[in-house]
Amino acid sequence: MREEAKTIRLELGARDASPRGLTEAATFAERSGYDGVQAAETQHDPLVGCAVAGAATERVRVATAIAVAFARNPMTLATTANDVHLAARGRFALGLGSQVQAHIETRFSMPWSAPVPRMREFVGAVRAIWHSWRTGERLNVRGEHYRHTLMTPFFDPGPNPFGNPDIWLAAVGPGMTALAGEVADGFVAHAFTTREYLADVSLPRLESGARSADRDVPDVVLQPFVIAGFDAPSRAKQEETVRQQIAFYASTPAYRPVMERHGWEDAADRLHTASRRGEWGEMAASITDDMLDAFCVSGAPGDIRALLTNRFGGLADTICVNAPAAPDELAAIP
Repeated sequence: MREEAKTIRLELGARDASPRGLTEAATFAERSGYDGVQAAETQHDPLVGCAVAGAATERVRVATAIAVAFARNPMTLATTANDVHLAARGRFALGLGSQVQAHIETRFSMPWSAPVPRMREFVGAVRAIWHSWRTGERLNVRGEHYRHTLMTPFFDPGPNPFGNPDIWLAAVGPGMTALAGEVADGFVAHAFTTREYLADVSLPRLESGARSADRDVPDVVLQPFVIAGFDAPSRAKQEETVRQQIAFYASTPAYRPVMERHGWEDAADRLHTASRRGEWGEMAASITDDMLDAFCVSGAPGDIRALLTNRFGGLADTICVNAPAAPDELAAIP
């Protein structure tokens, strides 16, 4: 297990991952003293936003947390990530996730197969492409899912002067978590986690994967729920939003193991039933204060860093603040 506490990097979660929105978030993060900014792939392509935001800043790291790997192929992603790293002058981290089968097949119209073996091959292919560009060695990726054997000088950008970006891997289940330990530079834990689940379940699997590959445990990137308000009314308003978010995840069968770790199986069942009935507005009331405290760090902005360190010190390397707070409250956190 991880024993030595490190200084935790504090990064900001961008609410708007469009090029303009992410650039504004990154410049705000840099001005406010955050160490980086992270963007998820929802309504926008976070790779585009990271390129623009990276070019507009000088210090902060920009990261996709996450970009959907299986919506792309290793060559297109290796090329784009290489360019983003150039634009950010070496301050980019490529966070990847698998998404779920329904989205891959019906939203992206891409094939689906066993996600863990495919992701192992995907990450290896991206790294092989970068290695070919860096060394000039022949590209020779021949896998079950991906085949990349052609790279002519006309299409070879050559070595990136900033090296290659780190690859992070988001994981929830045991297989993907172990794979993150095996192949990734960073492990992105889902927001729907607790200190207990992280320490007792996720990190042992991560460490097992790292041992199997005889490598160091990758950095741990957390995205916990945060409430940061200057006064009680602000915190109460944010709490409504956070309870709704927790209820949504708690109703999803894929995240039931987290609820089980705390003995909240009955609540998970009730929430799942309510979600199938479309009772989204009523579900937040099922999130007890104990549940809120387990999933969320809450306090005055100036206290948030210490609260996060007290809870996750020794377990996390980077914590991304995703708080429904006002800009002045977010600016007071670092």
